[in-house]
Amino acid sequence: MTSPTTEVRSHEAVAARLSTLDRFLPVWILAAMACGLALGRLLPGLSAVLSAVQVDGVSLPIAVGLLVMMYPVLAKVRYDRLDTVTGDRRLLVSSVVLNWLVGPAVMFALAWLLLPDLPAYRTGLIIVGLARCIAMVIIWNDLACGDREAAAVLVALNSLFQVVAFAVLGWFYLSVLPGWLGLGRSSLDVSPWQIAGSVLVFLGIPLLAGYLSRRLGERSVGRDRYERSFLPRIGPWALYGLLFTIVILFALQGEQITSRPLDVARIAVPLLAYFALMWGGGYLLGRGLGLGYERTTTLAFTAAGNNFELAIAVAIATFGVTSGQALAGVVGPLIEVPVLVGLVYVSLALRRHFPHQASQETSQETSQETRHA
Repeated sequence: MTSPTTEVRSHEAVAARLSTLDRFLPVWILAAMACGLALGRLLPGLSAVLSAVQVDGVSLPIAVGLLVMMYPVLAKVRYDRLDTVTGDRRLLVSSVVLNWLVGPAVMFALAWLLLPDLPAYRTGLIIVGLARCIAMVIIWNDLACGDREAAAVLVALNSLFQVVAFAVLGWFYLSVLPGWLGLGRSSLDVSPWQIAGSVLVFLGIPLLAGYLSRRLGERSVGRDRYERSFLPRIGPWALYGLLFTIVILFALQGEQITSRPLDVARIAVPLLAYFALMWGGGYLLGRGLGLGYERTTTLAFTAAGNNFELAIAVAIATFGVTSGQALAGVVGPLIEVPVLVGLVYVSLALRRHFPHQASQETSQETSQETRHA
């Protein structure tokens, strides 16, 4: 066992070696959110400019930011280890159940319980619950020292289910189930091809780039040099891409968010409950199944994250850009980003409570430093 004094010194040493960007990440993220909101509020025409060119319904600057954000993390994945993840049935089944059975049901229940008098916002939140995350969750998982290979597999699995099940689940939770319960119904007009295009662009491109970088890099210079020389050079770009994406995302919706603070507060309540329930449930399930810290962390973050870009695009296409459904989707990242950043630190604090974790503290902290390089 490691003594408390040794643990404190080890943490201080690791913190001292991290870059300024890593040490003050929550500050930079909050600053990026504030900057985006201010730009959107002070420059009302900025949203139209940023949305002038789109990639599969998503603003081109956001698309670029997402691709830059995801590539370095996917270039770090050791693709020759993916079979260790695909063979873990406990992890795969748990992820499917949490993401595609529990998640949408939890959001449906919270939306109806907490927003019974606001049907537009309620519908928007239900759409958010159906859109499972395939982008930012990779960053949260990496920051929390989760299993990179497991994250890549679970995100790919979510992408396949998203193409097949999103429209069907939208019909069920907006029309069929409310009818059974005697509640108000709604409808959703979305094409599986639209979702497939989003998956191809925002997961397929960076995944292919990361895979080719790994294969070609190891073939030309070897794994050791690839991981010690190339990865530290591209690593910071994941956080640069994240911060850029946050600024643009909030600039696009800054005026709408800041002009309706009470509505934003009402929408935030079920979102906060949702993130806490899904992350906590995923964490407890992983711990109960004995998945270990890294895969438990990956399971928890993939369960809690949502694809707000898809949810916003679907809400705008179906109900209009000024609709309450679209605003509910816009509020999503306003709540998710700071909450999941906080959960990264909660996760890192909890890792000592996993079996054999304390005896591996030094190697894990070294691994964390490498991840942030």
